[in-house]
Amino acid sequence: MLVGVIKRGKYGERLLETIKTRTDFQTVSVDVPEVLPGFIEDPEEFVKELNLDPKIFQADLLILYTFHPDLTPEIVRLAGRGGVKAVIIPGGISRAGSIGELEKIAEEYRIHIEVDEICCTLEECGNPTIDEFAKQLGKPELEVETKDGRISNVRVLRGSPCGATWHAAAGVVGKTVDEASSMTGLFCQQYPCRAVRGGPGGIHTSGDLHKDAMERALGKITQLRLPEQSRPIKIMPGKKGEKT
Repeated sequence: MLVGVIKRGKYGERLLETIKTRTDFQTVSVDVPEVLPGFIEDPEEFVKELNLDPKIFQADLLILYTFHPDLTPEIVRLAGRGGVKAVIIPGGISRAGSIGELEKIAEEYRIHIEVDEICCTLEECGNPTIDEFAKQLGKPELEVETKDGRISNVRVLRGSPCGATWHAAAGVVGKTVDEASSMTGLFCQQYPCRAVRGGPGGIHTSGDLHKDAMERALGKITQLRLPEQSRPIKIMPGKKGEKT
């Protein structure tokens, strides 16, 4: 599978590195300016002036770190025209554009669109392109071995796209079983995770997801419920965008 990544400044670099080192996917990437106008009056003309490499729209899956509600829908529209099968938009709906506009694009071009506040909520959803990616990168899933009450080995079955899961897995080896869950969440946040800080959701949800992954690996029954702002929004042809 060919994964396209649209970078903005430092955002997108870790994803590319994780794909290259942890998967067998092929990649193509382009950059948009790190500094963008707060409001883009004519997104179509603005994107034309960016002169994006057309190879980016040959990807099966496109991941956009544009973080701009005017720019993002226009690039998704071009992706649909180019035949991209699915799009993932990190950063939440406030920086992705309106759900209504994205629904129209999904319907017109028969393209699956997923909006995630943080990419470590990504799971298989029935779309073949998303599922192929999410089997390896997305919501953390671990396999754990213990010895004498301590973590002796951690295998990452599915890791966060930024790479934090592998960092956490290495850090927790040698910790006691009792402290392993909380330490896994802490190591994830110390990566350092670039998710939003200072409020509910964001980096706190990322830490909770990694803690939950360790608890599940240790055979504990968990009931983690994502906060409202962290629930993925799936926008599919023929269906209204809905949080999951």
